[in-house]
Amino acid sequence: MFDLFSYSLTYSTAGMLLLTAFLIGMSKTGVGGVALFTIPIMAIIFGGKDSSGLMLPLLVMADLFAVTYYRRHVNWSYLMKLFPSAAVGVVLATLIGSYIDDQLFRVVMGVIIFVSLAIMLWMETANKETIPDYVWFAILMGLLGGFTSMIGNLAAAVMALYLLSMRLPKNEYIGTGAWFFLAVNVFKVPFHIFSWHTISLNSFSLNLALLPFITIGAFVGIKIVRYIPEKQYRWLILAATGVAAVMMVV
Repeated sequence: MFDLFSYSLTYSTAGMLLLTAFLIGMSKTGVGGVALFTIPIMAIIFGGKDSSGLMLPLLVMADLFAVTYYRRHVNWSYLMKLFPSAAVGVVLATLIGSYIDDQLFRVVMGVIIFVSLAIMLWMETANKETIPDYVWFAILMGLLGGFTSMIGNLAAAVMALYLLSMRLPKNEYIGTGAWFFLAVNVFKVPFHIFSWHTISLNSFSLNLALLPFITIGAFVGIKIVRYIPEKQYRWLILAATGVAAVMMVV
C-alpha cells in the first residue's frame, strides 16, 4: 500500500491504473472496444460515479492523439447530426446521475452495453444493406451517446452501433468517432467539476502521471489496427463490447 496524490493504492490497484491508461490509449487510436474492459475495473475500485470522473481526463488525452493521427479521416456530415442531441444527453445524465447510487450505476452501465451489443449483432448477422441514415436515428443515437458518455463513459457502445450502421470504412470510423468523443468529453468536464465534483486537482494530477502509458497505448493501437482487415475489425469491436458487458454485470 502506498499513497499517490492522496490516493491510497495497493500495487495491484496501481498496476490496473497503468493498464487502464494503456488500454484507453490503444482503444482511441483504433483497437475499438478494449477501453470498455477498464470501465468495470475502475467502477469496482473507485465506485461508478467517481471512476467516471477519474477516467474523463484520460479519455480527453487519448482523444487528442486520435484526432491528430486520423484528422484526414472524418465524416463531418454525421457529426453535425449527432452533436446537438449529444449535448442534451449529457445534461440529462448530469441531472439523473445525481440520484443514482454506485450499484445501480454499474447495473445501468451493463444494461446499456448489452442492449447496444444486441442491436449491433442483429444488424451484422442480418446482413442489412440499407444504411439507416435518417435524421431521427442520428438524433436518437446522439442523445443516447451523450447520456451514456456521462453515465460511466459508455458511449463507445452506442457510437459503435451508429457508426457501424453507417458502414464507414475502418479509418473513417475511427476518425469520426474520435472527433465525436473529443467534443463530448470536453463538454462534460465542467459538469464533472462543478456538479458531480468527481474531478479535482488531485485526480487530475493522477491523470497526468498516467499520460506516458496513454501515449504508449496510442502508438500500439495505431500499429495494430493497420493489420486488421475491415470485416474482422467490425467483429473485434463487437467481441470487445460483449466481454465488457459481461464483466460489468457480474
